[in-house]
Amino acid sequence: MLNIYNKQRRGFISVAFRQNSTRKHENNILKSVYKDLPVTNYTVNDFVWENLDRWPDKTATVCAITGHGYTYAQTHRMSVTFAAALRNKIKLQTNDKVAVILPNVPEYPCTILGILQAGCIASMMNPIYSSEELKHQIQLINCKALVTSKISYQNVRKALSELKLDIPVITTDNEILPGAVKFAELAEDFNIDTSCLKSVHRSPKDLAILPFSSGTTGLPKAVVLTHQGVVALNQQIAYPEIVAIKETTATYQPVLPAILPFFHIFGFNAVMMNQMSMGAKLVTLPYFKPELFLKTLVQYKADCLFLVPPMAIFLGKHPAVTPKHLETLYSIICGAAPLSASDIEAVIAKNKNINFRQGYGLTETNGAVSIAKNLDVTHDSVGYVLASSEVKIVDLQTQEALGPGQEGELWYRGPNLMSGYYGDEEATKEVLTEDGWLKTGDIGRYDDNKYLYVTDRLKELIKVKGFQVPPAELETVLRTHPKVLDCAVLGIPDPSSGEYPKAFIVTQQGVNLPEEEILDYVNSKVAVFKKVREVQFVKEIPKNAADQLLAWLASPRHALASPRFVIIRVYIR
Repeated sequence: MLNIYNKQRRGFISVAFRQNSTRKHENNILKSVYKDLPVTNYTVNDFVWENLDRWPDKTATVCAITGHGYTYAQTHRMSVTFAAALRNKIKLQTNDKVAVILPNVPEYPCTILGILQAGCIASMMNPIYSSEELKHQIQLINCKALVTSKISYQNVRKALSELKLDIPVITTDNEILPGAVKFAELAEDFNIDTSCLKSVHRSPKDLAILPFSSGTTGLPKAVVLTHQGVVALNQQIAYPEIVAIKETTATYQPVLPAILPFFHIFGFNAVMMNQMSMGAKLVTLPYFKPELFLKTLVQYKADCLFLVPPMAIFLGKHPAVTPKHLETLYSIICGAAPLSASDIEAVIAKNKNINFRQGYGLTETNGAVSIAKNLDVTHDSVGYVLASSEVKIVDLQTQEALGPGQEGELWYRGPNLMSGYYGDEEATKEVLTEDGWLKTGDIGRYDDNKYLYVTDRLKELIKVKGFQVPPAELETVLRTHPKVLDCAVLGIPDPSSGEYPKAFIVTQQGVNLPEEEILDYVNSKVAVFKKVREVQFVKEIPKNAADQLLAWLASPRHALASPRFVIIRVYIR
């Protein structure tokens, strides 16, 4: 038992904790350094609105472009009204699936929380997806309604037409789009009878959201995440040793520019759900443009950022980013792919007060497996395993759990784990073991101090004469060269060695970098079998279109798709 504040934080109560223990005795299991999670019966809505009475008049969301936004009280009221409208006007029933195909807009939380309040299931989809991509996802989840905007409207309509599917389409735009219902007409009809919601009963074990993951192979898969799993993750990352933002009070509210897309599990949980549960102001950015992003940091006096590596590299290396842009920041958390210590130090050099940390996770784990503690300076690590959770590093041949310092496939077990892939039992069996381990497909290790390191993707290892060469290791070395802006390393088929590493280099603007200089630089730092044999200079690195976050960032409307930037492989799938 442990004494903690009650949900209004006006007194202490005793609560039980989930026990962090293996189901059977196993050697070489990496356990969490954090106290076990409290046992709760919260749904997602319970968790997010737990402290609503502490900050009803604080801004919940505001658009970085228009300045339009909502307070917490308005967001809560609109979500309840929207829920009632979904039941009464749209005629949805419990467990109906609703697709949310939106960029980051102030209405996004109202939409998601309203869908869940109505007893339905929300499935977040990428708003820049083509009609073909949307068709696959809409059909897979047996969608009963859609919430979208004019950005995606034509593709949505085309997808529905080709599927011969006649379902309600709700749009968040002010203008009327043909055949669509305006979100405002549903969420702002405060005369609607909300008594229908009294009959809606959701338990922690009920399905809450269906985000999409590329999984290990094949088409994107819908990941089954329950209310219990979503809440567990949000509790895990809200621990005092981890939490990224300072507490909201009557006189202070932390500001977080929401640049990570809400449709992706990283943006959904770490940015939207978790920060709203703590009363932060979310400044929504519907797309990434350097000028808008930097202006937002200064205009809104940003306190905290959640980023992916290309954004962190932009802040650290781009000459347009000055210490002035970062002067109010005290916390940055980066995830989705490993970031080198030198790239982190480049950001900190512009503001030494920034607490910069890395984390690691997958859609299948609600977005997180591990995160570094506050003020931790072990920058090349992804931190400690989350509370009530376990990791083991498995030998690729023997499936034996390895000890500290040894690399293998990373397996994870914890309360934030998915139930499986929706409608795909075969794919579920491929990654979930009978005793509850998720085979992540990532290569990693841990050290004697329980720090976890993620080094590469299993399927991306380069095989050189039987030896395994992690591309990310070579990329980390290459990116420390002062003339290299970014890079990627791939395996090239070779009849004598099987494969060999080839480096694709994006140079700093205006510099001359001979191939021999790069080869000498990297090959002097690695073992013989890891040596790069070939270099190709490119204006841009091809993006992995299968990954949702990469696809969003690689959109032509986003500046990170320009030749000056590379989006490296992503570990949150």
